[in-house]
Amino acid sequence: MSTLVAGMDKRMAAIAEKVQNGVRLSIEDGLYLYETNDILTLGQLANQVNQRKNGNKVYFIENMTLYFTNVCEAHCAFCNYRRDPGEDGAFTLSPEEVIAFAEQHYHPGVREFHITGGHNNTVPFQYYVDSVRALKARFPDVTVKAYTGAEIEFFSRLSGMSFTDVLLTLKEAGLGTLTGGGAEILSERYRKKMSVDKATTDQWLEVHRSAHKIGMKTHATMLYGSIETIEERMQHMAYLRELQDETNGFMVFIPLAVQPKSRSAGIKRRTSAFEDMRMIAISRLMLDNFPHIKAYFINIGTQLTQMALTFGASDVHGTLVKERISHAAGATSAEGLTREELVWLIQGAGRTAVERDTFYNEIKVY
Repeated sequence: MSTLVAGMDKRMAAIAEKVQNGVRLSIEDGLYLYETNDILTLGQLANQVNQRKNGNKVYFIENMTLYFTNVCEAHCAFCNYRRDPGEDGAFTLSPEEVIAFAEQHYHPGVREFHITGGHNNTVPFQYYVDSVRALKARFPDVTVKAYTGAEIEFFSRLSGMSFTDVLLTLKEAGLGTLTGGGAEILSERYRKKMSVDKATTDQWLEVHRSAHKIGMKTHATMLYGSIETIEERMQHMAYLRELQDETNGFMVFIPLAVQPKSRSAGIKRRTSAFEDMRMIAISRLMLDNFPHIKAYFINIGTQLTQMALTFGASDVHGTLVKERISHAAGATSAEGLTREELVWLIQGAGRTAVERDTFYNEIKVY
């Protein structure tokens, strides 16, 4: 019996033995980990798994956030960013305006455009294709990371095309990968209660399955900290784990703490530091077939992001420029960080900072 296992209660000791022997944890194991207050042991176990997969390396990317539109037909309760057509603050940029914004903020070294927007049905599907094509033509060496699984489902309805044909059209225009958003909590009870009137659980999963089948790697998220149950969080991870077993197409899982100013979500306070660290650790332990777990500094701040690197996280996202969606909902973190700040953050946690591209190819080790 290892030193770590000695002194634990029987259930935690059994889980620790599984982790140390590389045995997959069950949903019941995950539920138990949500009940335990032994956060340090939880962190140690998650750190073991991460060290096995990634050693001492922690990844980041030089990227920029771009926004095509905030007009959205969906009315998700947690979103403070969306606007109706004609509403004060609503905008839709032309492809030329997107390029102008990118040129204003771009600098050599940026490797990824991270694009988020709304389900804007006042413009045709071709608008979304042309915006990607224009960006890729102007910045051919920058990966376009755009559109959520929910947006692809929306484009399918907008165009009358299948998920696969939508994805192939966007890929031909220059799309490199999908973002992980739109998953929220993969539970129909949650989606109904939170007015997530966009892609269903099955549709979101099918979009990513379709992307993986055409050779497009993608990302996955979970928006936690509102009305979801612990069982729903675990089922969410189970869906992702099962799809990853099938396709091996996900590169990273990003747990996103919901922010307190969400318009209609009834959220009274932020998630606690304890909860955020537990979420990172359990994600690393349960998603044994995901290469990386990301600590998203925009939602949990830089100090907790540093702590997360000992709780199973191996990625801190990127530099970003003018992040808007989480900040509209109440995020108090910086809207972006410099390369130097990210390297400092990682090295300050005793880790090796590695600059990467979108697909985790290593660019520079610091």
